[in-house]
Amino acid sequence: MSTIIKHKGIGLGSIRFLLKKEFLQMKRNKFIPKVAIVLPFVALTLFPMVANFDIRDIKLAVVDNNRSTYSSRFINKITSSGHFHLVDIAEGYNRALWLVEQDIVDIILEIPPRFEEDLVYEQKANVLISTNAVNGMKGGLSSAYLMSIVNDFSAEIRGEWIQSDSRLNIPKFEIVPRYNFNPLLDYKYTMIPAIMMMMLAVITGFLPALNIVGEKEKGTIEQLNVTPVSRIALILSKLIPYWIIGFVVLTICFIVAWVFYGMTSVGNYGLIYLFAAVFTLAFSGFGLMISNYAHTVQQGMFIMFFFVITFIFLSGLYTPVSSMPQWTQVVSWFSPLRYMVEVLRFIFLKGSGFFALRWHFAALCGFAVFFNGWAVLSYRKSH
Repeated sequence: MSTIIKHKGIGLGSIRFLLKKEFLQMKRNKFIPKVAIVLPFVALTLFPMVANFDIRDIKLAVVDNNRSTYSSRFINKITSSGHFHLVDIAEGYNRALWLVEQDIVDIILEIPPRFEEDLVYEQKANVLISTNAVNGMKGGLSSAYLMSIVNDFSAEIRGEWIQSDSRLNIPKFEIVPRYNFNPLLDYKYTMIPAIMMMMLAVITGFLPALNIVGEKEKGTIEQLNVTPVSRIALILSKLIPYWIIGFVVLTICFIVAWVFYGMTSVGNYGLIYLFAAVFTLAFSGFGLMISNYAHTVQQGMFIMFFFVITFIFLSGLYTPVSSMPQWTQVVSWFSPLRYMVEVLRFIFLKGSGFFALRWHFAALCGFAVFFNGWAVLSYRKSH
Protein backbone atom coordinates (compact mmCIF):
# COMPACT_ATOMS: atom_id res chain seq x y z
CA MET A 1 0.00 0.00 0.00
CA SER A 2 1.59 3.26 -1.12
CA THR A 3 1.55 6.33 1.03
CA ILE A 4 0.64 9.68 -0.51
CA ILE A 5 2.57 12.55 1.08
CA LYS A 6 0.53 15.71 1.49
CA HIS A 7 2.12 19.14 1.31
CA LYS A 8 -0.11 22.18 1.41
CA GLY A 9 -2.98 20.24 -0.14
CA ILE A 10 -0.89 18.88 -3.04
CA GLY A 11 -0.39 15.10 -3.21
CA LEU A 12 3.29 14.69 -4.08
CA GLY A 13 2.84 10.97 -4.54
CA SER A 14 -0.10 11.49 -6.90
CA ILE A 15 1.94 14.03 -8.91
CA ARG A 16 4.67 11.42 -9.29
CA PHE A 17 2.22 8.87 -10.71
CA LEU A 18 0.57 11.46 -12.95
CA LEU A 19 3.96 12.54 -14.29
CA LYS A 20 4.77 8.90 -15.03
CA LYS A 21 1.51 8.69 -16.97
CA GLU A 22 2.32 11.87 -18.94
CA PHE A 23 5.80 10.72 -19.91
CA LEU A 24 4.49 7.30 -20.92
CA GLN A 25 1.92 9.01 -23.14
CA MET A 26 4.66 11.13 -24.72
CA LYS A 27 6.77 8.05 -25.30
CA ARG A 28 3.90 6.31 -27.09
CA ASN A 29 3.02 9.46 -29.04
CA LYS A 30 5.63 9.69 -31.78
CA PHE A 31 4.36 13.13 -32.84
CA ILE A 32 5.48 15.10 -29.77
CA PRO A 33 9.20 14.11 -29.81
CA LYS A 34 9.37 14.85 -33.53
CA VAL A 35 7.80 18.27 -33.07
CA ALA A 36 10.00 19.12 -30.08
CA ILE A 37 13.21 18.21 -31.93
CA VAL A 38 12.57 18.64 -35.66
CA LEU A 39 10.54 21.89 -35.60
CA PRO A 40 13.09 24.11 -33.80
CA PHE A 41 15.93 22.55 -35.80
CA VAL A 42 14.27 23.18 -39.17
CA ALA A 43 12.83 26.57 -38.21
CA LEU A 44 16.09 28.01 -36.90
CA THR A 45 17.96 26.63 -39.91
CA LEU A 46 15.58 27.95 -42.59
CA PHE A 47 13.74 30.99 -41.17
CA PRO A 48 16.77 33.33 -40.91
CA MET A 49 17.61 32.55 -44.54
CA VAL A 50 14.04 32.93 -45.81
CA ALA A 51 13.14 36.03 -43.78
CA ASN A 52 15.94 38.02 -45.41
CA PHE A 53 15.76 41.76 -44.81
CA ASP A 54 18.77 42.51 -47.00
CA ILE A 55 17.65 43.77 -50.42
CA ARG A 56 20.03 42.78 -53.23
CA ASP A 57 19.95 42.55 -57.03
CA ILE A 58 17.74 45.63 -57.29
CA LYS A 59 16.97 46.08 -60.97
CA LEU A 60 18.09 49.57 -62.02
CA ALA A 61 17.41 51.63 -65.14
CA VAL A 62 19.50 54.76 -65.74
CA VAL A 63 18.47 57.70 -67.89
CA ASP A 64 21.83 59.40 -68.53
CA ASN A 65 21.10 62.75 -70.17
CA ASN A 66 24.64 63.99 -69.53
CA ARG A 67 26.94 61.16 -70.69
CA SER A 68 29.99 62.75 -69.08
CA THR A 69 32.95 61.48 -67.10
CA TYR A 70 31.25 62.26 -63.80
CA SER A 71 27.98 60.58 -64.80
CA SER A 72 29.88 57.44 -65.87
CA ARG A 73 31.76 57.38 -62.56
CA PHE A 74 28.46 57.84 -60.75
CA ILE A 75 26.84 54.89 -62.56
CA ASN A 76 29.89 52.68 -61.97
CA LYS A 77 29.83 53.49 -58.26
CA ILE A 78 26.18 52.47 -58.04
CA THR A 79 26.62 49.16 -59.88
CA SER A 80 29.76 48.26 -57.90
CA SER A 81 27.92 48.58 -54.58
CA GLY A 82 26.56 45.03 -54.85
CA HIS A 83 22.94 46.08 -54.30
CA PHE A 84 22.02 47.17 -57.82
CA HIS A 85 21.91 45.33 -61.13
CA LEU A 86 21.96 47.65 -64.15
CA VAL A 87 19.25 46.38 -66.51
CA ASP A 88 19.13 49.18 -69.08
CA ILE A 89 20.47 52.64 -69.89
CA ALA A 90 17.23 54.02 -71.24
CA GLU A 91 16.94 56.67 -73.93
CA GLY A 92 14.37 58.64 -71.99
CA TYR A 93 12.33 58.67 -68.80
CA ASN A 94 9.17 57.34 -70.50
CA ARG A 95 11.08 54.27 -71.68
CA ALA A 96 12.40 53.67 -68.15
CA LEU A 97 8.92 54.11 -66.70
CA TRP A 98 7.59 51.53 -69.15
CA LEU A 99 10.23 49.09 -67.87
CA VAL A 100 8.94 49.67 -64.33
CA GLU A 101 5.35 49.06 -65.43
CA GLN A 102 6.43 45.78 -67.04
CA ASP A 103 8.16 44.75 -63.77
CA ILE A 104 11.50 44.62 -65.56
CA VAL A 105 12.99 47.43 -63.43
CA ASP A 106 12.58 48.30 -59.73
CA ILE A 107 14.09 51.79 -59.62
CA ILE A 108 14.96 54.60 -62.05
CA LEU A 109 17.85 57.06 -61.80
CA GLU A 110 17.65 60.07 -64.12
CA ILE A 111 20.80 62.18 -64.53
CA PRO A 112 20.07 65.72 -65.85
CA PRO A 113 21.78 67.16 -68.98
CA ARG A 114 23.93 69.66 -67.01
CA PHE A 115 25.00 67.19 -64.32
CA GLU A 116 28.78 67.68 -64.76
CA GLU A 117 28.54 71.44 -65.34
CA ASP A 118 26.43 71.92 -62.23
CA LEU A 119 28.87 69.90 -60.17
CA VAL A 120 31.89 71.86 -61.39
CA TYR A 121 30.50 75.37 -61.45
CA GLU A 122 27.58 75.31 -59.01
CA GLN A 123 29.06 72.68 -56.63
CA LYS A 124 25.70 70.93 -56.63
CA ALA A 125 23.60 68.82 -58.96
CA ASN A 126 20.14 67.28 -58.79
CA VAL A 127 19.23 63.75 -59.79
CA LEU A 128 15.80 62.11 -59.96
CA ILE A 129 15.13 58.80 -58.18
CA SER A 130 11.84 57.03 -58.98
CA THR A 131 11.03 53.82 -57.11
CA ASN A 132 8.44 51.13 -57.66
CA ALA A 133 6.71 51.11 -54.26
CA VAL A 134 4.22 48.30 -54.88
CA ASN A 135 6.41 46.41 -52.40
CA GLY A 136 6.76 49.18 -49.84
CA MET A 137 9.71 47.70 -47.94
CA LYS A 138 11.70 46.95 -51.08
CA GLY A 139 10.92 50.37 -52.54
CA GLY A 140 11.90 52.21 -49.38
CA LEU A 141 15.14 50.31 -48.89
CA SER A 142 16.07 50.61 -52.59
CA SER A 143 15.72 54.38 -52.56
CA ALA A 144 17.57 54.58 -49.21
CA TYR A 145 20.48 52.57 -50.63
CA LEU A 146 20.62 54.76 -53.73
CA MET A 147 20.46 58.01 -51.75
CA SER A 148 23.30 56.77 -49.56
CA ILE A 149 25.43 56.15 -52.67
CA VAL A 150 24.54 59.62 -54.00
CA ASN A 151 25.69 61.22 -50.75
CA ASP A 152 28.86 59.15 -50.74
CA PHE A 153 29.63 60.13 -54.34
CA SER A 154 29.06 63.78 -53.50
CA ALA A 155 31.48 63.57 -50.57
CA GLU A 156 34.04 61.77 -52.73
CA ILE A 157 33.96 64.50 -55.41
CA ARG A 158 34.16 67.25 -52.82
CA GLY A 159 37.19 65.60 -51.25
CA GLU A 160 38.96 65.43 -54.60
CA TRP A 161 38.39 69.14 -55.20
CA ILE A 162 39.71 70.06 -51.77
CA GLN A 163 42.86 67.99 -52.27
CA SER A 164 43.51 69.37 -55.77
CA ASP A 165 43.31 73.01 -54.66
CA SER A 166 46.45 73.80 -52.64
CA ARG A 167 45.09 77.21 -51.68
CA LEU A 168 42.37 75.62 -49.58
CA ASN A 169 43.42 74.62 -46.12
CA ILE A 170 40.14 73.09 -45.00
CA PRO A 171 40.24 70.49 -42.24
CA LYS A 172 38.74 67.15 -43.23
CA PHE A 173 36.49 65.10 -41.01
CA GLU A 174 36.04 61.38 -41.42
CA ILE A 175 32.92 59.83 -39.94
CA VAL A 176 33.42 56.23 -38.87
CA PRO A 177 30.11 54.78 -37.66
CA ARG A 178 30.19 52.27 -34.83
CA TYR A 179 27.31 49.83 -34.59
CA ASN A 180 27.19 48.41 -31.10
CA PHE A 181 26.19 44.77 -30.49
CA ASN A 182 25.76 44.07 -34.24
CA PRO A 183 28.79 45.60 -36.03
CA LEU A 184 27.95 44.18 -39.47
CA LEU A 185 24.24 45.09 -39.23
CA ASP A 186 23.44 41.46 -40.01
CA TYR A 187 19.70 40.91 -39.65
CA LYS A 188 20.32 37.28 -38.55
CA TYR A 189 21.72 38.49 -35.22
CA THR A 190 18.39 40.07 -34.32
CA MET A 191 16.22 37.41 -35.93
CA ILE A 192 17.75 34.28 -34.38
CA PRO A 193 17.06 35.15 -30.69
CA ALA A 194 13.50 36.13 -31.64
CA ILE A 195 12.96 32.87 -33.55
CA MET A 196 14.19 30.96 -30.49
CA MET A 197 11.47 32.64 -28.47
CA MET A 198 8.86 31.92 -31.16
CA MET A 199 9.72 28.20 -31.17
CA LEU A 200 9.57 28.14 -27.38
CA ALA A 201 6.15 29.78 -27.45
CA VAL A 202 4.70 27.58 -30.21
CA ILE A 203 5.79 24.26 -28.70
CA THR A 204 5.18 25.01 -25.02
CA GLY A 205 1.89 26.75 -25.80
CA PHE A 206 0.26 24.51 -28.39
CA LEU A 207 1.17 21.11 -26.91
CA PRO A 208 -0.28 21.76 -23.41
CA ALA A 209 -3.37 23.32 -25.00
CA LEU A 210 -3.99 20.16 -27.00
CA ASN A 211 -3.21 17.83 -24.10
CA ILE A 212 -6.34 18.24 -21.98
CA VAL A 213 -8.54 18.72 -25.05
CA GLY A 214 -7.19 15.46 -26.48
CA GLU A 215 -8.02 13.67 -23.21
CA LYS A 216 -11.52 15.15 -23.34
CA GLU A 217 -12.07 13.68 -26.80
CA LYS A 218 -10.67 10.28 -25.76
CA GLY A 219 -12.70 10.23 -22.54
CA THR A 220 -9.66 9.64 -20.29
CA ILE A 221 -10.16 12.98 -18.55
CA GLU A 222 -13.33 11.60 -16.94
CA GLN A 223 -11.29 8.85 -15.29
CA LEU A 224 -9.00 11.49 -13.78
CA ASN A 225 -11.94 13.59 -12.63
CA VAL A 226 -13.35 10.81 -10.43
CA THR A 227 -10.01 10.29 -8.64
CA PRO A 228 -9.14 12.14 -5.40
CA VAL A 229 -6.31 13.98 -7.19
CA SER A 230 -6.50 17.74 -6.58
CA ARG A 231 -6.83 20.25 -9.40
CA ILE A 232 -3.45 21.77 -8.57
CA ALA A 233 -1.73 18.39 -8.74
CA LEU A 234 -3.39 17.63 -12.07
CA ILE A 235 -2.37 20.97 -13.61
CA LEU A 236 1.20 20.61 -12.28
CA SER A 237 1.46 17.15 -13.83
CA LYS A 238 0.49 18.69 -17.16
CA LEU A 239 2.90 21.62 -16.81
CA ILE A 240 6.13 19.93 -15.74
CA PRO A 241 6.66 17.75 -18.88
CA TYR A 242 6.32 20.76 -21.18
CA TRP A 243 8.54 22.78 -18.87
CA ILE A 244 11.24 20.15 -19.51
CA ILE A 245 10.47 20.14 -23.25
CA GLY A 246 11.01 23.91 -23.25
CA PHE A 247 14.59 23.41 -22.02
CA VAL A 248 15.19 20.78 -24.70
CA VAL A 249 13.87 23.10 -27.42
CA LEU A 250 15.99 26.01 -26.21
CA THR A 251 19.12 23.84 -26.08
CA ILE A 252 18.52 22.65 -29.64
CA CYS A 253 18.16 26.29 -30.73
CA PHE A 254 21.47 27.20 -29.08
CA ILE A 255 23.24 24.32 -30.84
CA VAL A 256 21.77 25.21 -34.26
CA ALA A 257 22.69 28.89 -33.84
CA TRP A 258 26.28 27.92 -33.00
CA VAL A 259 26.73 25.22 -35.68
CA PHE A 260 25.02 26.95 -38.63
CA TYR A 261 25.62 30.64 -37.90
CA GLY A 262 28.57 30.65 -35.50
CA MET A 263 26.46 32.64 -33.08
CA THR A 264 26.90 32.28 -29.31
CA SER A 265 25.49 34.29 -26.46
CA VAL A 266 27.50 37.24 -25.17
CA GLY A 267 25.69 36.93 -21.85
CA ASN A 268 25.16 34.10 -19.40
CA TYR A 269 23.35 31.01 -20.71
CA GLY A 270 22.17 30.23 -17.19
CA LEU A 271 20.35 33.56 -17.07
CA ILE A 272 18.62 32.73 -20.37
CA TYR A 273 17.49 29.38 -18.95
CA LEU A 274 16.17 31.15 -15.84
CA PHE A 275 13.99 33.49 -17.89
CA ALA A 276 13.00 30.64 -20.23
CA ALA A 277 11.86 28.58 -17.23
CA VAL A 278 9.51 31.32 -16.08
CA PHE A 279 8.31 32.04 -19.63
CA THR A 280 7.66 28.35 -20.34
CA LEU A 281 5.76 28.03 -17.07
CA ALA A 282 3.68 31.09 -17.98
CA PHE A 283 2.93 30.12 -21.58
CA SER A 284 2.24 26.46 -20.77
CA GLY A 285 -0.23 27.69 -18.16
CA PHE A 286 -1.81 29.87 -20.83
CA GLY A 287 -2.14 26.81 -23.10
CA LEU A 288 -3.74 24.78 -20.30
CA MET A 289 -6.10 27.63 -19.54
CA ILE A 290 -7.23 27.66 -23.20
CA SER A 291 -7.65 23.87 -23.14
CA ASN A 292 -10.09 24.18 -20.23
CA TYR A 293 -12.49 26.16 -22.43
CA ALA A 294 -12.01 24.26 -25.71
CA HIS A 295 -14.13 21.17 -26.32
CA THR A 296 -12.32 19.77 -29.37
CA VAL A 297 -8.75 19.68 -30.62
CA GLN A 298 -9.74 21.92 -33.56
CA GLN A 299 -11.12 24.56 -31.19
CA GLY A 300 -7.97 24.48 -29.08
CA MET A 301 -5.73 24.81 -32.13
CA PHE A 302 -7.63 27.75 -33.61
CA ILE A 303 -7.83 29.62 -30.29
CA MET A 304 -4.11 29.12 -29.61
CA PHE A 305 -3.24 30.06 -33.20
CA PHE A 306 -5.13 33.35 -32.84
CA PHE A 307 -3.42 34.31 -29.59
CA VAL A 308 0.08 33.14 -30.57
CA ILE A 309 -0.01 35.05 -33.88
CA THR A 310 -1.29 38.16 -32.07
CA PHE A 311 1.39 37.90 -29.40
CA ILE A 312 4.12 37.41 -32.04
CA PHE A 313 3.14 40.54 -33.97
CA LEU A 314 3.01 42.53 -30.71
CA SER A 315 6.36 41.19 -29.51
CA GLY A 316 8.64 43.31 -31.71
CA LEU A 317 9.94 40.26 -33.58
CA TYR A 318 9.34 41.81 -37.01
CA THR A 319 8.61 45.46 -36.23
CA PRO A 320 10.11 47.47 -33.34
CA VAL A 321 7.52 48.17 -30.66
CA SER A 322 8.53 51.84 -30.71
CA SER A 323 7.43 52.05 -34.37
CA MET A 324 3.90 50.84 -33.58
CA PRO A 325 0.95 53.17 -32.88
CA GLN A 326 0.69 54.32 -29.29
CA TRP A 327 -2.35 52.18 -28.49
CA THR A 328 -0.61 49.09 -29.92
CA GLN A 329 2.43 49.76 -27.73
CA VAL A 330 0.13 49.76 -24.69
CA VAL A 331 -1.50 46.49 -25.79
CA SER A 332 1.96 44.92 -26.27
CA TRP A 333 2.54 45.22 -22.51
CA PHE A 334 0.11 42.30 -22.14
CA SER A 335 2.09 40.04 -24.47
CA PRO A 336 4.53 37.77 -22.60
CA LEU A 337 6.37 37.23 -25.89
CA ARG A 338 7.42 40.90 -25.97
CA TYR A 339 9.35 40.54 -22.72
CA MET A 340 11.00 37.27 -23.78
CA VAL A 341 12.07 38.67 -27.18
CA GLU A 342 13.74 41.62 -25.45
CA VAL A 343 15.36 39.35 -22.86
CA LEU A 344 16.86 37.03 -25.47
CA ARG A 345 18.15 39.91 -27.59
CA PHE A 346 19.58 41.79 -24.60
CA ILE A 347 21.37 38.76 -23.15
CA PHE A 348 22.40 37.18 -26.45
CA LEU A 349 23.64 40.36 -28.15
CA LYS A 350 24.44 42.82 -25.35
CA GLY A 351 25.33 40.51 -22.47
CA SER A 352 22.86 42.22 -20.13
CA GLY A 353 22.68 41.05 -16.53
CA PHE A 354 19.73 40.23 -14.30
CA PHE A 355 19.53 43.72 -12.78
CA ALA A 356 18.99 45.31 -16.20
CA LEU A 357 16.17 42.83 -16.88
CA ARG A 358 14.58 42.71 -13.44
CA TRP A 359 11.30 44.28 -14.63
CA HIS A 360 11.08 41.74 -17.46
CA PHE A 361 11.52 38.97 -14.89
CA ALA A 362 8.82 40.48 -12.68
CA ALA A 363 6.43 40.72 -15.65
CA LEU A 364 7.03 37.10 -16.67
CA CYS A 365 6.52 35.95 -13.07
CA GLY A 366 3.25 37.87 -13.03
CA PHE A 367 2.12 36.15 -16.24
CA ALA A 368 3.09 32.75 -14.78
CA VAL A 369 1.05 33.29 -11.61
CA PHE A 370 -1.90 34.75 -13.52
CA PHE A 371 -2.18 32.12 -16.28
CA ASN A 372 -1.52 29.11 -14.05
CA GLY A 373 -3.90 30.41 -11.40
CA TRP A 374 -6.55 30.86 -14.07
CA ALA A 375 -5.83 27.34 -15.39
CA VAL A 376 -6.32 25.81 -11.94
CA LEU A 377 -9.48 27.78 -11.17
CA SER A 378 -11.06 27.22 -14.60
CA TYR A 379 -10.50 23.45 -14.56
CA ARG A 380 -13.85 21.82 -13.72
CA LYS A 381 -13.21 18.64 -11.76
CA SER A 382 -16.10 16.42 -10.67
CA HIS A 383 -15.83 13.70 -8.01
